[in-house]
Amino acid sequence: MSSTSHFTTLDGAVLAFYFAVTMGVGFLFRSQSKSVDGFTAAGRSLPGWLTGLSILGTYVSSISFLALPGRAYAGDWNAFVFSISIPLAAWIAVRWFMPFYRGGGHVSAYVHLEERFGPWARAYASACYLLTQLARVGTVMYLMALPMNVLLGWDIRWIILATGVAVTLYTFVGGIVAVIWNDAIQTVVLMVGALVCLLIMILALPGGWPELLRLGSEHSKFGLGSFGPELGAPTFWVVLAYGLVINLQNFGIDQNYVQRYLAASSDREARKSVWLGALLYVPVSAVFFLIGTALFAYYATRPEALPELYREAGQSDRVFPFFIVTALPPGITGLLIAAIFAAAMSTVSTSLNSSATIVLSDYYKRYWRRDSDERRDMRALHLTTLAIGALGTGIALGLTRVSSALDAWWLLAGIFGGGTLGLFLLGFIGRRATNLAAAIGVSVGVSLIVWMTLSPKAGDWLPPALRSPFHSFLIIVFGTAVILLAGLACTALVKPPGRAGRPNSST
Repeated sequence: MSSTSHFTTLDGAVLAFYFAVTMGVGFLFRSQSKSVDGFTAAGRSLPGWLTGLSILGTYVSSISFLALPGRAYAGDWNAFVFSISIPLAAWIAVRWFMPFYRGGGHVSAYVHLEERFGPWARAYASACYLLTQLARVGTVMYLMALPMNVLLGWDIRWIILATGVAVTLYTFVGGIVAVIWNDAIQTVVLMVGALVCLLIMILALPGGWPELLRLGSEHSKFGLGSFGPELGAPTFWVVLAYGLVINLQNFGIDQNYVQRYLAASSDREARKSVWLGALLYVPVSAVFFLIGTALFAYYATRPEALPELYREAGQSDRVFPFFIVTALPPGITGLLIAAIFAAAMSTVSTSLNSSATIVLSDYYKRYWRRDSDERRDMRALHLTTLAIGALGTGIALGLTRVSSALDAWWLLAGIFGGGTLGLFLLGFIGRRATNLAAAIGVSVGVSLIVWMTLSPKAGDWLPPALRSPFHSFLIIVFGTAVILLAGLACTALVKPPGRAGRPNSST
């Protein structure tokens, strides 16, 4: 039976209404986004519960909603270990990072690096951030297009192009205020929708919840990965280390989060937002993994309901969208598809807004026009939004050829992270670390990242003994650690001639 027949007039009406509401929120806050401070920091006036839901929404994007169930459907709960590390990262953020940024007063997360180590450090960190956001935008837009591809059979490339244009134009209008409000709305809708999907799956199983547990246990679907010491596979410890570093990078140096810290009306509200977003994501992500396990049980008990195409290797990301458009009641299908679109639009809008903020602060006003006025600044923000949207759309088109969007996103995030967390930690921990120590640390760390990334793909021209034996998740872990440790070692070995490494502060 064609999945298109399950998309009713009611579903279409729900999808159109939700899309209109999402766009309406953008226009509603248009007047508050006509200034640079309004566009990038929401006038520093939002409540903690709102920015907290926005932080949660930054995590619960279409990456979580589609890729996590796809991973659990095809494998087990190994990737859930990533979520376990979030509370520790949040505690560190509340204790050190958040007060630091709110006290500094800079809208860019990377001004500190220039004050500490010089202009090159700021440019390096912001460039890594921009590359990471391009990868994120591409991954989210690709996953956003999957349900419509499954639903209507349209060419996924045209869906990506159309949605890429729409979300880029939407970001033009509302600024960070609209982005945060839409984050909060879509987060609530997605959580409700996920619970409804899970309940429907469980009720549809012949034996209900006990049957889900039985099938999941029989096929080792609840495993968290090997607890062995090997570093060439995604063991529990490898994913935990990856999750801790990535989440420290998110809460500690990610511009998306820094802008939310600044958008909160007070330090107390900012702390509340971090804890709300972090602690809610752990059970929410567990629901998504449970959906993937329930999907496995659902189609294991009715194999005729899943076409052979979706059983092939590399198709796991498409199974949940297929369930949404074929098994959910009328109206719920439209709501879930609308929520996925809204989630992706909010996530992409966040990345576009923060990327434009970084380009304005760290490049345009730093190197191009130091004396720029408000009108020119807003023009730079808008043009950068268009450019990042176009590049992200191109990456989304490239991802149509990968087997797992989650694996691709994690790999790109690890590589493009560039170990920048190590540079930040060196600035915080290494009180005597100089410009030279930081430069040596980054050089060694980036060399390691390049080797770990490229050597496994070198083919026959590189002997096996010279290839990296480590799993790709460890790229950012080792890169971060090496930058920090090499910088500290250089600091200990080379005595600074004076107060080196403290250039004058700039914009």
